[in-house]
Amino acid sequence: MTSAPSTALRYAFAGMIAMAVAMGIGRFVYTPILPGMMEELHLSPADAGWIASANYLGYLVGALVAAGNWAHGRERSLMLAALGASAVLAALMGLTDAMAAFLAIRFLAGLASAFVMVFMASIVFSHIAEAGRGDLQAWHFGGVGLGIAMSAAMMAVLVTEHAGWAQGWLWSGAISACGFVAVALLANQGPLTNGEAVHEPALPKDLSLMKAIVAYGLFGFGYVVTATFLVAIVRQGGGSRVFETEVWMVAGLAGFPSVWLWQKISARIGLYAAYALGCFVEVVGVTASVAVGGRTGPLLGGVLLGGTFIAAAVLVVSGAVTWSAAPKSP
Repeated sequence: MTSAPSTALRYAFAGMIAMAVAMGIGRFVYTPILPGMMEELHLSPADAGWIASANYLGYLVGALVAAGNWAHGRERSLMLAALGASAVLAALMGLTDAMAAFLAIRFLAGLASAFVMVFMASIVFSHIAEAGRGDLQAWHFGGVGLGIAMSAAMMAVLVTEHAGWAQGWLWSGAISACGFVAVALLANQGPLTNGEAVHEPALPKDLSLMKAIVAYGLFGFGYVVTATFLVAIVRQGGGSRVFETEVWMVAGLAGFPSVWLWQKISARIGLYAAYALGCFVEVVGVTASVAVGGRTGPLLGGVLLGGTFIAAAVLVVSGAVTWSAAPKSP
């Protein structure tokens, strides 16, 4: 059964919500909540870094585990389980103040976000491909920016109400639970190819693919520091708590259309040139966030961070697919 255009839109919207919950909130809500945690729990920068690292390790492990054929036929159920877990784990962060619990919860949250990322992509992309609407990938990935913007708006409300850091996590869990229900209703089938679910092919053992992995690894190492500590940088620089949420809101709003924008740039100058340019723009943003004083540096850093890091991930994945699919010399 071929997906109609309306069905493709429905799945793209479901993907956008799933990415908002699992990535924009599940992974990155730690950024606007972190300064309050550091202040009220007296966490050191090293403690904050360990908690962030646990999440990134969980994401790496989850991405590696999700690869392969073992999940064939169970993509939707695994995606929903991970999405539900992301909501529960966010709420659990607000119910403890133990460092060991923070590490365990954030590791599992990273694992869950990777499962949603991989399995939801396989579901959404198959349906939009059936309808010939590959352009809707930008909606799917734009959900990351949407989730970041939503978390910033949430924190702005909580800040004005003088709520503590725990409330940020509890409300994140509640919002994520609403997103879970929406995705479960909208995405009522697993991945399709010509109407049938198929096995995911094994990753090719190819030097070009390894180069893509290394390239994105280096890029990721650069952006996660800013993505994690951007709001903390604002607070350390004397910015108000309201300004902290404004910076994070800017990052999310810039991220929402970024995939669409960089796909247009890629079509004009080429995939590899677009990725290189995106990395350079990110360098400027990371530098500006700490080197430019006043409100300008953090805001510029937020715009350039949000405007590149999601799109760069999509570009490098597109490049990896291109490299791995290219004919090999005998």
